[in-house]
Amino acid sequence: MHFQGFRLCLGLLLISVNAEFMEDDVEMEDFDENSEETDVNEDEYSSEIKYKTPQPVGEAYFVETFDSGRLAGWVLSKAKKDDGDAEISIYDGRWEIEELKKNRIPGDRGLVLKSRAKHHAISAILSKPFIFADKPLIVQYEVNFQDGIDCGGGYIKLLADTEDLNLENFYDKTSYTIMFGPDKCGEDYKLHFIFRHKHPKTGVFEEKHAKPPDVDLKKFFTDRKTHLYTLVMNPDDTFEVLIDQVVVNKGSLLEDVVPPINPPKEIEDPSDKKPDDWDERAKIPDPSAVKPDDWDESEPAQIEDTSVVKPDGWLDDQPKFIPDPNVEKPFDWNEDMDGEWEAPHIPNPACRIGCGEWKPPMIDNPKFKGIWRPPMIDNPDYQGIWSPRKIPNPDYFEDDHPFLLTSFGALGLELWSMTSDIYFDNFIICSEKEVADRWAADGWGMKTMVAKANEPGVFEQLVLAAAESPWLWLIYLVTAALPVILIAVFCWPRRAKKKYEEVEYKKTDICKPPSKGALEQGVEEEEKAALEGPVDLEKEKRQNDGETLEKEEEEEPEEKSEEEIEITEGQEEGNKSNKSGSEDEMKEADESTGSGDGPVKSVRKRRVRKE
Repeated sequence: MHFQGFRLCLGLLLISVNAEFMEDDVEMEDFDENSEETDVNEDEYSSEIKYKTPQPVGEAYFVETFDSGRLAGWVLSKAKKDDGDAEISIYDGRWEIEELKKNRIPGDRGLVLKSRAKHHAISAILSKPFIFADKPLIVQYEVNFQDGIDCGGGYIKLLADTEDLNLENFYDKTSYTIMFGPDKCGEDYKLHFIFRHKHPKTGVFEEKHAKPPDVDLKKFFTDRKTHLYTLVMNPDDTFEVLIDQVVVNKGSLLEDVVPPINPPKEIEDPSDKKPDDWDERAKIPDPSAVKPDDWDESEPAQIEDTSVVKPDGWLDDQPKFIPDPNVEKPFDWNEDMDGEWEAPHIPNPACRIGCGEWKPPMIDNPKFKGIWRPPMIDNPDYQGIWSPRKIPNPDYFEDDHPFLLTSFGALGLELWSMTSDIYFDNFIICSEKEVADRWAADGWGMKTMVAKANEPGVFEQLVLAAAESPWLWLIYLVTAALPVILIAVFCWPRRAKKKYEEVEYKKTDICKPPSKGALEQGVEEEEKAALEGPVDLEKEKRQNDGETLEKEEEEEPEEKSEEEIEITEGQEEGNKSNKSGSEDEMKEADESTGSGDGPVKSVRKRRVRKE
């Protein structure tokens, strides 16, 4: 039974270990079926993917894949920023069309920002302007921060369709309708959705910022994977922001933007001023309160503790720090240039108890009361906090349909970044969700599939993590050894120990003399059996002979026979009786056990006869 339990525990361990790597085995099996070599790099796997440039399946206002390898239709800005030095305000950042550094797919290219700490600006005209009317707006593109991101952005601007729009003069103050995309500086991770709303009365444009998403955006900037950013604006004045086709932010253009679309109906009167006699004090000192006569304001808050005396060995004349005698002035020390040389100070070794002027510690003064002040009471003349009166807002308007924004006719990227190699790809602007989803499946979906296939398995991830943090090997060792130790402790067979315990029990049982109660009980059982019917002596003899042989086999050779044990027991009982008290006590003991002598002798005779 013990060996069966051990095999069961060992089987459970093997099953558990196999389950841990089952997922990794499944991935590696699928990976190996398409490869002739065991160590296959990502390029070899990507070469097996037949990439096809995405094509829109419906109407689109703008599409760009960069797979042609040319910036056809894109215009580099020649403008300069208005503020700052002329050398750093020019848009001289370099753009390239390249494949991804990691998980590349042959034939799939993107627009890459290549320069660090430079201004970049590039733009392209839409096939036709988007006019906000009764169709949704869907803007979608891919971004990959291939080297992470320190400070910079990956957002786009949809440039307003105006008569003076010149892409060569595109810069930070060019009029735009929507700004959308990721941005990061320091530890502030953002996903912008900003639109410019025109005041219907004044004609002034004001930026409206959507509320920030409720999700942690950090991983989208740091995992160095290609992510899909999507903005959806609906004619019912609602919006959605998606990352990798998952909604991370949504709301209403009327309620979930700052500042709100519609201004307040009333505003504070700028000409109103607070009266001089306006009392804003909610509490005032009680004018009827009088300082008590025994209030002493001269007592300090703390006093010296007079119960403490200066410790023995305190050196009043010794400084706490002395120049280090082991340090010498450097040979090249120039006092004219470096000043007078002084050795560094170290704690005075003579100040084991203390040095300098000794002062007793300070304690709180029990007599201290501080400056007396009258208690505060409610101000009977309190008028509340003053605020200017309200007047109708002369610039008030009510826009019930803010979706009707200014039309836009171009897409631009105007960026500054401290990190290079920011990858952009697969831009599309359309009005149908099916068109955008199919476009995402043919482009971003292919990248995601390749990236997942090239991800290392569980075992490889553990090895890579340990390579960066070697102390993880200790954790792995403990985790692997713990089940083995537990199985060895709880499931290993213990037959030898149990046999030893059985032998010890038999030895103890043989050496222990029968008690008086046990003998009397045995006699009663024999008498009861004689009354019930005859006993088959021959059968009993065979059974007793078999039991005797089994006992002789299990007992050690040094053990005594039952006759010798019985004689020894008799001698021990006699010795005990000789060591007892008086003869009267012995007689009482004989009288009390006299009825049991007969049965004891008969039992001994029967044991001799059976043997």
